[in-house]
Amino acid sequence: MDRAPAVYLLRHGQTEWSESGQHTGRTDIPLTARGEQQARRAGAVLARLRATDVQPALVLTSPRQRALRTAELAGLAVGETTESLAEWDYGDYEGLTTPQIRESDPGWTVWTHAIPGGESAEQVGARATTVLDRVRSALPGGDVVLVGHGHFSRVLIAAWLAMTPSDGVHFGLDPAGITVLGDERGDPQVRRLNVPPWGED
Repeated sequence: MDRAPAVYLLRHGQTEWSESGQHTGRTDIPLTARGEQQARRAGAVLARLRATDVQPALVLTSPRQRALRTAELAGLAVGETTESLAEWDYGDYEGLTTPQIRESDPGWTVWTHAIPGGESAEQVGARATTVLDRVRSALPGGDVVLVGHGHFSRVLIAAWLAMTPSDGVHFGLDPAGITVLGDERGDPQVRRLNVPPWGED
């Protein structure tokens, strides 16, 4: 590989709940037909972005079927699944949309408010740090690909940049969107953010 290794974040493709805006943490929901198409296209985009036939040094995925199926359809050979890459645990708000949550908790956002029975931003940030420790140990051997979820991946981007977990609000990541993390002379950077699968608006 004649370039510096990079970290590629791939969010899973569309599900019924990602389309409706329902918070999907522990619920093991499958991809929609469109989500499967997005995952296949994302695989082609990932290959184009990496521009090498050398296999990644490490491919990690969340154990949820929406992430595993996305990895499979994207043509990735998953080396390991880990709960550390799972989506934010939304506790009592699982399956609810933000407007529904705000009926009882005005102004609520996942970034700023408590989640009864779920994880805090700090807890999710701690998981992101654990993942990045593993990523950094693998990077000298080549690229790392992480297949996971929207909110958690946004926290992961913030952690890469040494920002707080709540700073994840500043990074958008659509279904099957790809983000590329790297560094410039040792300073962490986002090389690409939310690259859509081919054929997506």
